[in-house]
Amino acid sequence: MMTVGVVGAGAMGSGIAQVALRNGHPVILADVEKSAALKAKENIAGAFAREVEKGRLTSEAAADAQARLSVASLPLGLGDFAPCELVVEAIVEGLDAKQSLFQALEGVVSPESVLATNTSSLSVTSIASACENPSRVVGMHFFNPAPVMPLVEIIPGAQTSVAVLRAARGIADGWGKVTVLAADSPGFIVNRVARPYYGESLRILEEGVADAPTIDWALRELGGFRMGPFQLMDFIGNDVNYAVTESVWRATYFDARYKPSITQRRLVEAGWLGRKAGRGFYDYSDGATSRPATEDRALGQSIVSRVLAMLVNEAVDVVHWRIAAPADVDLAMTKGVNYPRGPLAWGNEIGLDNVLGEIERLRAETGEDRYRPSPLLRRMVREGRRFLE
Repeated sequence: MMTVGVVGAGAMGSGIAQVALRNGHPVILADVEKSAALKAKENIAGAFAREVEKGRLTSEAAADAQARLSVASLPLGLGDFAPCELVVEAIVEGLDAKQSLFQALEGVVSPESVLATNTSSLSVTSIASACENPSRVVGMHFFNPAPVMPLVEIIPGAQTSVAVLRAARGIADGWGKVTVLAADSPGFIVNRVARPYYGESLRILEEGVADAPTIDWALRELGGFRMGPFQLMDFIGNDVNYAVTESVWRATYFDARYKPSITQRRLVEAGWLGRKAGRGFYDYSDGATSRPATEDRALGQSIVSRVLAMLVNEAVDVVHWRIAAPADVDLAMTKGVNYPRGPLAWGNEIGLDNVLGEIERLRAETGEDRYRPSPLLRRMVREGRRFLE
């Protein structure tokens, strides 16, 4: 069984390590902070203990998995990765840091080893460019929590070899994950298609159409989403969510569709990062409550229609620009972020003509390029076609 290395012992890194251990691999987990790696080891042991309690794992299997985990601290422990045939990087979302790590790893592991980045928004091609052999670098984007969420986006950089791409996808498939193939484009599939869920909801808030609890209520109760956008931003962390939006916006040459929200930026500047800070769009102190200003279903349906039209339009554009196939788009959004329906299938259900009409209405009202219908959406409506049929 091949040895898997994971660099970065945060929630994502430790989750990926847990998945590899669960599938029988020896795993080396490292972090720049030895205490973080040791804490991750404790958390993984606790996760396996809970699986034993629930009858999903025998105590012997749990003990065996834990015995296959070793931890190291960087940079001194970098040499521990020498036997790894796959190393997954899950460190801070910074290009310089990732490039430096891959340069260092390349001098330690064998020439046949696969180097995978878990980046959520950076260019795989740029990360790989720091390596002498960039063909061995590939994107394997897991979703948090990695042991629970089934999706892995597989992203080849411009230099990634076909053999490395197949190997990465085969490994993830072998771990029981649902894999989709995405082009090396800003945000890949999920983080690109999902931007309007946050961005258009923030825009509705800033226009004074409804408050955050009302928008959340509408998208949960009428739209069928598991969490409203403001709840979700607070859960993810406003700093993290804002950073991804800004990254996609910059990487698309400041396309108005992805323009970040000043409202969210002010929360970040104030340190109101969401649940982890005790305050975000909502107050999480004891006794605090946040109820919708109204539960007017007509208003709620208008909110849902507006947000959903933007989501469908974005999904269509991902297909238009050949970032992903239609089936992979819908699979990614249902398996990666638990959308109640794939946005393309949802567009069929709503009527692509109705989606186009809503986007054109918003553009006529605002005059903004933000509300720009995808050329493919126009063509599909003109030709009377539907997706996934």
